[in-house]
Amino acid sequence: MDCCPTSAGSSAAARPSSLATSPAATPAPPHTTAPPPARLHLGLGVRDVERSSAFYEAFFGQPPGKRRPGYARFVLDEPSLVLSLIAAPEAAAPRAPTHFGVRVASAASVRAAAERLAQHGLATSSQHEVTCCHATQDKVWVSDPDGHAWEVYTVLDDAPAANAPDASCCPDSACCGSAPCP
Repeated sequence: MDCCPTSAGSSAAARPSSLATSPAATPAPPHTTAPPPARLHLGLGVRDVERSSAFYEAFFGQPPGKRRPGYARFVLDEPSLVLSLIAAPEAAAPRAPTHFGVRVASAASVRAAAERLAQHGLATSSQHEVTCCHATQDKVWVSDPDGHAWEVYTVLDDAPAANAPDASCCPDSACCGSAPCP
């Protein structure tokens, strides 16, 4: 069964009914002793898999673990994520969600991410002590080749409910305001 059915005739009944399956229903491959950890999976349609792979290799600091024509997959421990890049040459622009984020432990980690991205020649925009999504944050923004905005951020403090978010903290139509990502 294709992991990403595109035909109108694909059936939801063929998909598992739960994210968790019993070990008896899905035995582990013979070369492993423990099941893999749970990870969020994101399948992202991109116009150019090679170009996007180069971006995400710089963004995450590791190459994809699997490459096939029209496909690349990153399996990450930090953050716990499986990112699949799937060729979608007709994709004009990102629609929804408005942006993606990786929350890190400290402002030093945000600065390290900004430095790594700059070393790869990627255009970034940093924000310090900005109020966004009802929290005070430090963050760095970068966009992939298809225009998907990513933030690497840390929460410095909670923001009181009466404290209005900074309209520049998120990309267009995101959680906090209508101003584009700087």
